[in-house]
Amino acid sequence: MTDEEIFRHIDHTLLKATASWAEIEKLCAEAIRFKTASVCVPPSFIRPIHGAYRGEVNICTVIGFPLGYSVSAAKVREVEAALADGAAELDMVINLGDVKNGAFGRVEDEIFALKKIAGRNILKVIVETCYLTREEKIRLCKIVTRSGADYIKTSTGFGTAGASLEDVILFREHIGEGVKIKAAGGVKTREDLEKFINAGCDRIGTSSAVALLAGKDAKDY
Repeated sequence: MTDEEIFRHIDHTLLKATASWAEIEKLCAEAIRFKTASVCVPPSFIRPIHGAYRGEVNICTVIGFPLGYSVSAAKVREVEAALADGAAELDMVINLGDVKNGAFGRVEDEIFALKKIAGRNILKVIVETCYLTREEKIRLCKIVTRSGADYIKTSTGFGTAGASLEDVILFREHIGEGVKIKAAGGVKTREDLEKFINAGCDRIGTSSAVALLAGKDAKDY
């Protein structure tokens, strides 16, 4: 697999609380140079990126991040604001409390509501696998499929563990036609990147891909 092929699957990510505009500019320059699928950034940076780069980068942002327990009305407003500011892709975190309380209908209703607002824009659903049982993962595959979301995503990268190949394979077996898979968290080597893509991931969220694939040369950007 070539570097170019791998970059096409990368959501080039910077979500740390202390991210600076200089770091975001570097992220965007790398995304443009290496043709990553998107940049994944905090909501507060959507409008500045959109204004500075005028469509040169595909902007992804996060909703209800990283804990997911915002009320649905707050997540709806986040989606509306993100789209108005120029985001094209949205990575939402489900309410894990609802999952653990068996309120799967609430989870499905929330995803459906956010996808209705997103429309043709891509909605990825973060289920945070490190906190789920196998049965919960399978049930969420069905819910994500029925709700019309575009992706199921393993992790925020802020939980107790990130993506695993076992979870990607499980998702692949239980998601419906048309739903894609994104892995995030813990994908740290070139071998990891290839393994996850070959296992069925259409996207990988990572801050490490440019450093791994482009090496020292990328530090100039």
